[in-house]
Amino acid sequence: MQPKSDRKPNRLIFEKSPYLLQHAYNPVDWYPWSPEAFKKAEDEDKPIFLSIGYSTCHWCHIMEKESFEDAEVAELLNDAFVCIKVDREERPDLDSVYMRVCQQLTGSGGWPLNIIMTPDKKPFFAATYIPGKSRFGQTGMKELIPRVKELWTRRRNELLESAVKVTELLQETEKTSHETSATEELGASTLDEAYFQLSQNFDDGNGGFGNAPKFPSPHNLTFLLRYWKRTSERKALEMAEKTLKTMRQGGIYDQLGFGFHRYSTDAEWLVPHFEKMLYDQAMLTMAYAEAYQATGDEEFKQTARETITYVLRDMTNPAGGFYSAEDADSEGEEGKFYLWTEEEIRQQLPEDQADFAITTFDIEKQGNFEDALTGKRTGKNILHMEKPPAQIAMDTHQSVRDVQKRLDHVRKTLFDARQKRIRPGRDDKILADWNGLMVAALSKAAQVFNELEYAKAAKRAADFILKNMCDSQKRLYHRYREGEAKVTGFLADYAFFVWGLIELYETLFDAEYLQRAVELTETLMKHFWDEHQGGFYLTPDDADVTLVRDKEIYDGALPSGNSVACLNLIRLAHMTDETQYEQKAAQLLRSFSNPISRAPSACTQLMSALDFAIGPSCEVIVAGDPDKADTKQMIETLRNRFTPRKVVLLNSSLSQHQRTRYLDTFTQDLTSKEGEATAYVCCNRVCNPPTTDPDKMMQLIDPQES
Repeated sequence: MQPKSDRKPNRLIFEKSPYLLQHAYNPVDWYPWSPEAFKKAEDEDKPIFLSIGYSTCHWCHIMEKESFEDAEVAELLNDAFVCIKVDREERPDLDSVYMRVCQQLTGSGGWPLNIIMTPDKKPFFAATYIPGKSRFGQTGMKELIPRVKELWTRRRNELLESAVKVTELLQETEKTSHETSATEELGASTLDEAYFQLSQNFDDGNGGFGNAPKFPSPHNLTFLLRYWKRTSERKALEMAEKTLKTMRQGGIYDQLGFGFHRYSTDAEWLVPHFEKMLYDQAMLTMAYAEAYQATGDEEFKQTARETITYVLRDMTNPAGGFYSAEDADSEGEEGKFYLWTEEEIRQQLPEDQADFAITTFDIEKQGNFEDALTGKRTGKNILHMEKPPAQIAMDTHQSVRDVQKRLDHVRKTLFDARQKRIRPGRDDKILADWNGLMVAALSKAAQVFNELEYAKAAKRAADFILKNMCDSQKRLYHRYREGEAKVTGFLADYAFFVWGLIELYETLFDAEYLQRAVELTETLMKHFWDEHQGGFYLTPDDADVTLVRDKEIYDGALPSGNSVACLNLIRLAHMTDETQYEQKAAQLLRSFSNPISRAPSACTQLMSALDFAIGPSCEVIVAGDPDKADTKQMIETLRNRFTPRKVVLLNSSLSQHQRTRYLDTFTQDLTSKEGEATAYVCCNRVCNPPTTDPDKMMQLIDPQES
């Protein structure tokens, strides 16, 4: 294969997406998604070959090497098709639609996603990974392309008829899936059913839900914590605890550099798919922080803090935003950066420390990592812990402190050695939605752990988005890279970033962030709301529509934008006294009640919103000087307990530019009593007498703990 410097780039060389740039020197005549590509297809009477993936996708890399870098395959593609390459993280709208097509046609989906469609975007073929040449009964590119070309030339009517049917079915499914249902209004029984479904699917031995592959799904865990808080159902808490602990000890967690890999290929959390995604770090940080609030377990606190350490060290742009992901591959091998042989461990550590590391991280002579092609052990190990430090201490008659000290030293030594290896590639684009999640996570961690540095990092990231990815019309851009903000913002950009701004306000009590959350929510309601059926579309009303205008409620690896937006609306209603937000949230819940009732465990983020909506919920307004010890104590008391169904506002003698009309309306008459920090607690729309006693405040918020 020619080195890139000797090859002619294609049109992707002018793009900013790291994924598209990875394909810029393929011999395939790639186009980005653009009017130019579709015009060429129409002018030359060719179908479209659409390939969708992302920069840290292992099998996307494999398909590139096998097919898109192969001169023979490229020649076939260029002859038969107009070829379009799309970054799914940059265009989640396209990915959503065509993934549904793939699932409709094949019964499954995933990435790489390959679609063949007419010049007017109607699909008639879908597949995920396709080998370069047929093997093991799977048709390869070299056999597939000539066949499609022949059909397009000689039996086009059949293909066009198929494309029309696929498109009509997609549109009909979209039309009927979210029609307002006649079922009972969602309520506490829906939460019970969601918990029951999760408990039925829970893996008692390993934690998590279902079998392999197993995803972290932190929104399941944060819902379980809320369900436990509501019902005192001990098993709900135990399910969350078990999952968080086994993930922390497993290979899905980077035991040396911290942070979580994307998912586990097995049920035991041992063998990960090695890429690291920003959104996983954010959502899991929130889950561990809330679990610490609920239980006081130091392991949860340590895991949250370590995960943040990874993000701030390796995933942070100098200007404050957060990068998207790190690759699974290094030097062309999946996981190579993270794997260790016993010999490599012994080369880095003195004998006693090496023995300790080998026992602690369960290192095997033959290795625990298998070659993907041969299925044989490689001698390489994924580091994981069979036992937590407390159990190791008990078994070896040492103090937990001594074990942790030895473990920290071993980790640092091996981490420093690993840093000399060639790192996996990093996708350094900045996405508004994933950054919003990280702002929320850092803000929540700043509150729970009383850590000012986390608050500063959250503020820098929020300010970066507001400065670089938000225009004068309060419209967000989805992606920023190398000075360019591009791609009109999607539902998740608004929902996730508003979530971050609300958490940031409750951290810093800087009213500007609450004001910006309100403004962006107004933009969301104006451009994304479905006036006929309710709920938010994935795309705004002025975006180009491809086949259908999608609307989603089910969670995936990420919570759905509608679910997050729903909880945002409920919280903003309580924070601003603007009842229109609560009305919109109620409409949203009604509009999706049919699919939710069928499978509430598939939308646990919305269950968290429903939990807040049902109540009892509280507004807490603290009146006092934020720099005085009594105000700090009152706020710290609020943050020490897991009380998720509340909003917190601060009324102090701030300068006028730091206030908003919402705070002025809501809090102007709620002042401190006799110069002391004073809490005003209103629960279920009933206000209690003010108190200067933090314990009394908590009794009003959470009587069951009094």
